[in-house]
Amino acid sequence: MPSPTPRPILAISRRTRSTPFTPRVEASGVQGYTVYNHMLLPTAFRSVEADYQHLKTHVQVWDVGCERQVEVKGPDAARLVQMMTPRDLSKAKIGQCLYAPLVDADGMLLNDPVILKLAEDRFWISVADSDVLLWTKGLAFGRGLDVVVSEPDVWPLAIQGPKAEVLASRIFGEEVRGIGFFRFRTLTFHGHPLIVARSGWSKQGGFEIYLDRADLGLPLWDACMTAGADLDVGPGCPNLIERIESGLLSYGNDMTIANNPLECGLDKYCQLDSATSCIGRDALRRIAAEGAARKIMGLRLEGGAPPACVAPWPVRVEDKKVGIVTSAAYSPDFGASLAFAMLERGHWEPGGVVVVETPAGLRRGVISPLPFARS
Repeated sequence: MPSPTPRPILAISRRTRSTPFTPRVEASGVQGYTVYNHMLLPTAFRSVEADYQHLKTHVQVWDVGCERQVEVKGPDAARLVQMMTPRDLSKAKIGQCLYAPLVDADGMLLNDPVILKLAEDRFWISVADSDVLLWTKGLAFGRGLDVVVSEPDVWPLAIQGPKAEVLASRIFGEEVRGIGFFRFRTLTFHGHPLIVARSGWSKQGGFEIYLDRADLGLPLWDACMTAGADLDVGPGCPNLIERIESGLLSYGNDMTIANNPLECGLDKYCQLDSATSCIGRDALRRIAAEGAARKIMGLRLEGGAPPACVAPWPVRVEDKKVGIVTSAAYSPDFGASLAFAMLERGHWEPGGVVVVETPAGLRRGVISPLPFARS
């Protein structure tokens, strides 16, 4: 009997940067990493399923230092940031976080960050997994804008789960409870001011702490674990099952530069009738007038837990390929296998039936709106 093929390992080097929290992540028994913005991002601790149940019941601390900040500062900062997104930022307030797709001149999606307005002339673009720093520098130089574009040493730490507010209040005081959704305040830890936002990549509620002093990384992690001992706090990370249930798309997996925001359900973040200076506005207007050629939808798949979706799975209606599945997982709470699928026009009506070619065989799928609703 042949011996099993050894599992590949991730060779960690300076190209795969660690974070100030990495020693505690590894001491906590991280089971795997992925690479995100050239940095380490944990993918599981107990298991994806056990992490999912814990996240939805208790509270977790996530090392999301890979959510890099692109800082834009200077007299033309607001102009440059608006140039990058079709979302109208003209009424943005200091202290506000804004989910905003970034597009190129053809209206194609470059990233889907959260933009923090720190001052009238200073913004942080908290990016998903693509090289936004280089794009921003190129635009600033090419347009001759009076700005400084940099990547500051900032490593977010997330507190997520139904008990997140209790834990955060023990670290930062009762003032943290007054932070509105997608708003931030500057609060102190060990006498040092830190930006704390009510945000995070789950629908379970929580906060992101923007750490800008590496030497406070381990004390901050330890403080969360100590203060949350009676809350069953534990290490965690963005969870595949929970994000699919919640309709949270992953840039690089579910949408890429080959897509535009109108295909990805991001229409409400594209104010195409406004007078924004977005460089992709006219292209998006043309796409909107013609109608999107594709649209991302949910699928409920028959059968048990699907295999890992490491490459897109073809979706067919009869013998015609009509799209691809980009992410899939079995949801214990829904009692069903759920997936995201990018489907061609004419084949995305809810209730429609498709066939998905998975590595484990054909699966029947029923089209569903996003986010998923319990049936």
